[in-house]
Amino acid sequence: MAPVRAGRRVDCDAATTTTQASIVSWFRYTFAMSGQVLSRDELWEVAASQRGFVTARQAAERRIGKTAMQMLVQRGTLERVAFGVYRFPRYPVDDADRYMLAVLWTRAPEACLSHETALDVYDISDVNPNLIHVTVGKGRRLRRAGGEGYALHHEDLAPEQIGWWQEIPTVTAATAIAQCIAGGTPTYLLRQAIENGHAQGRVTTAQRDELATTLEARHE
Repeated sequence: MAPVRAGRRVDCDAATTTTQASIVSWFRYTFAMSGQVLSRDELWEVAASQRGFVTARQAAERRIGKTAMQMLVQRGTLERVAFGVYRFPRYPVDDADRYMLAVLWTRAPEACLSHETALDVYDISDVNPNLIHVTVGKGRRLRRAGGEGYALHHEDLAPEQIGWWQEIPTVTAATAIAQCIAGGTPTYLLRQAIENGHAQGRVTTAQRDELATTLEARHE
């Protein structure tokens, strides 16, 4: 997706907000007309905070079975985009969708964007990763197709190490830099990330100094 880098986008522009609002209104209107809770409406409540995506596991947690999911797909209400992951086609398409899909594909509740991908979406470095980096817990073992475009990492992260980017769980800038230092990302890109992250307020002064020291120590 060379034409537009996701990190260059604002979190929500006026056009997207208007479109999303109209779609939400449409669902609320049809819900009110039906007078009953539909599987579609329950799933929409989940998908609205996940860029239009919903997983089979999330459906099962709401007692929506495979048969109901298949019917929604057949009617065109949902489309299957990956194993165990569905999307409402009426939801606006966005450049960040592929990142949300990468996180949901893992089916791990702790999954988040990380490493060079986090540096890229935060727009604090000129790094240009070929794969989408996602971190899951150390004990998580994933054996399923569809992850060819992802770089999967295993690390147990503390809650304070995870933030949000465009409604997608993403490690904090400081955590991403630390991961990239350990992973071997070129020094000049990390120096850039440290300084830009600090200038943008994503990295504190104490974190900047600590990361800079760790980075320089990598060459000793």
